Amino acid sequence: MVLNLRLQLACSLVAAMALGGCASDEGGLQSQKLALIKGRGELICGVQGTLPGFSSVDSDGSYKGLDVDICRATAAAVLGDPNKVEFRDLNPSERFAALASGEVDLLSRNTTYTLSRDAAGGNGLSFAPVVFYDGQGLMVPKASGITSVKGLSGKPICVETGTTSELNLADRMRELKAPYTPLKFQTSDQTYAAYLQGRCVAVTTDRSQLAAKRTGFPNPEAHVLLPDVISKEPLAPATVNGDPLWSDAVRWTVYGLMQAEELGITQTNVDAKVAKAKANPNLADLRRFLGVEGDFGKQVGLSPDFVVRALKAVGNYGEIFERNVGSGSVLKLERGLNRSWKDGGLIYSPPFR
Repeated sequence: MVLNLRLQLACSLVAAMALGGCASDEGGLQSQKLALIKGRGELICGVQGTLPGFSSVDSDGSYKGLDVDICRATAAAVLGDPNKVEFRDLNPSERFAALASGEVDLLSRNTTYTLSRDAAGGNGLSFAPVVFYDGQGLMVPKASGITSVKGLSGKPICVETGTTSELNLADRMRELKAPYTPLKFQTSDQTYAAYLQGRCVAVTTDRSQLAAKRTGFPNPEAHVLLPDVISKEPLAPATVNGDPLWSDAVRWTVYGLMQAEELGITQTNVDAKVAKAKANPNLADLRRFLGVEGDFGKQVGLSPDFVVRALKAVGNYGEIFERNVGSGSVLKLERGLNRSWKDGGLIYSPPFR
């Protein structure tokens, strides 16, 4: 009891001095954020909340989507239970302040990884691996007859303010020497409502979001995505830059989902893979990855089987993708760049060694 109290006081002192962490009474490392989450017994995750396929609320009140599954995987890795998550809907102008203030522990909200957001002199975020490689596009009514970005010269375009989409649109139209009128809105609901009311000729954001939002339109077939891709939009979860161990815990949980797909480990067969690893001491890489031996978990402030916990909760990256935005979803997006590197995509985990 006395040792635990001293440890808590020491951790509080370290946190106040903005240092990385302190030694736990189990000989591993700890961080202020991990200690807070474990003490609270719940992960607070910031999401978009109204984007089908990524984060939306089902009819029973439960959250679902690719970004939501990243939150659940992290909760499982940290707390052993994917349901110990509180979801908070955040718009673009709120999200970074909510993360910096500690209102949320993790931002898993279709956020583009950029220099200014990552840099200490910018937003000071610590990005986890990219979970969806995207690009910005534009959507127009099919009846407009517009077939390219050039056709939007002189037209009003709806865009959500506080996003990379706003800047990318301005850059692209400037490059094309095409004047336009940006109609800016605080939330995605306001943006798409204005578009459907005919206040703008086009709406712009990540192509995946356009496809997702279109599924909820009264007549989805009446709207088309232009072929132009005007930016790179690598979407990734983020934590604050200042608690390295917490950032590592999130980062390697996500990498674990990706590595599992590469190894053919699924939500269904993970127990069998663990049994195989335990039965064969020669399967060194598999044993370390699944926490049968080694101290990978301790190195990131988690239990030895943190990857197994995450996989049992949501499956590997490929399963998450297909269920939420791929062939098993209403979006039916092609995996494209989001295929494993072994299949010609960009999804790649560093070695677990």
